[in-house]
Amino acid sequence: MDPRQSTFTGISIQVSLSGYSFKVQTPAGVETSNGWLGPDRLFTTPEFLRRYDGVEISLLTPKVALVPEAFYHASQARAALSEVASLEDTDFVETVNVPSLAAVLIFSNTIGESLSKVLAQTVLPASGTPVRVLPEMYYLLRELENLKEYNKIVASWYDGWLHLVIAQGRSLNLANVFQAPDFTTAQYFLFLGMKRLQLNPEVSTVCWRTPLPPDAEMSLYRYFKSVVQL
Repeated sequence: MDPRQSTFTGISIQVSLSGYSFKVQTPAGVETSNGWLGPDRLFTTPEFLRRYDGVEISLLTPKVALVPEAFYHASQARAALSEVASLEDTDFVETVNVPSLAAVLIFSNTIGESLSKVLAQTVLPASGTPVRVLPEMYYLLRELENLKEYNKIVASWYDGWLHLVIAQGRSLNLANVFQAPDFTTAQYFLFLGMKRLQLNPEVSTVCWRTPLPPDAEMSLYRYFKSVVQL
């Protein structure tokens, strides 16, 4: 179903090692949860008790690698991911196509959590079929299609990892995950990426998918033209 239709209902859930956040789209508008919730709230969250036209579940896994379709070979997927992420022998490696970029995103959701699997079995679309848990990076890349400005900056940060995508026009310039134990470090990598690409934050909008604490949002407003919470 087209999410632009007035009767569409959808839920988007972001999962990390220590909890989850979600956003509900209803015919009357968009309702967002109050920041991050702990796993103990899972079975008492009323929004999880009904079905939706659309369900999206993302995991903030740092184990991701984007490969152009022309260079992707299924037999080498694990090796390609191991070049940029630390993999254990038991890590399960998956892929998802990103048609808008003519690329394949290689990833592993094996990061020591089970919450995303429980949510996928609990929060169901109208069909009753559990949705696939995809990496947060996939949704950052997909969001580029919806941004109208020339400089496109989309980020997520939680549990010590900054997920960052930067594009100019239709050209993807950066898609990476940085270890950032605090928001100051997350901002450092954000500005470092922009500096290397010679982007001026004063004329750029930064879009954030994960909930931003008020102090973090105000910190970004000091440098960027605008801060948008997606």
